[in-house]
Amino acid sequence: MTNTPGHTAATGPLPYGTPDEPRVAVRGEASLEFDPEIARIAVQVATRGTDRREALESLTRRNSEALELIKSYGEAVEKLSTGSFSVAPELTEKGRRERVRTYHGRVQISVTVGDFTALGEMTTRLADLEMTRVDGPWWALRPDSPAHREARQQAVREAVTRAREYAGALGADLVALVELADLGAENSTPPPAPRGMRTAGYGGAAAETAPALDLEPQRQRVQAHVNARFVMSRPAL
Repeated sequence: MTNTPGHTAATGPLPYGTPDEPRVAVRGEASLEFDPEIARIAVQVATRGTDRREALESLTRRNSEALELIKSYGEAVEKLSTGSFSVAPELTEKGRRERVRTYHGRVQISVTVGDFTALGEMTTRLADLEMTRVDGPWWALRPDSPAHREARQQAVREAVTRAREYAGALGADLVALVELADLGAENSTPPPAPRGMRTAGYGGAAAETAPALDLEPQRQRVQAHVNARFVMSRPAL
């Protein structure tokens, strides 16, 4: 009966190497940069008024205007969603009775844009709307981007190269792979930390259309790490 590397007939797989079948454990790393594939912006539409119904109607109108503007960019917008909605009364500071001074309303909108040629114009037009705030953009790669796969494969190749160099320094060769543990590949610059443009417009819309903002996409760094264990031939010591 022949034994596979790292095994014995009596005990099965060994958690360690032997003089005849030593093991080498290495860490493979990769850090690559890619152009971003999407950009996210956050839009907040607000209103304020002394009458609750008027505040709600104003908020509804401004929210519709913002959504209509965003949807006018068609396929450039990959995802559009309403994050939160709130209307809250502000009470007077004095007096025992609950007397409302004014009502505050807000709607949060999240937008994912895949066409960066439309992004600058969209953000400035949104910021030009009444009582509308725009935050972003946050550049990112798609979750299924080939960039993540490329980084993981590069990390594995780095682990094999490093293990082969260690074995070669001892006059040995790699015989078999015992274990490959993927620690994941992840974007090192994800949201929510705001980077890049941030603008707000809380007054009335300007008479002329605001000029498109010139945005420079921020390259994304993708990192991958793997742990690998190999069986190598007996060193020539």
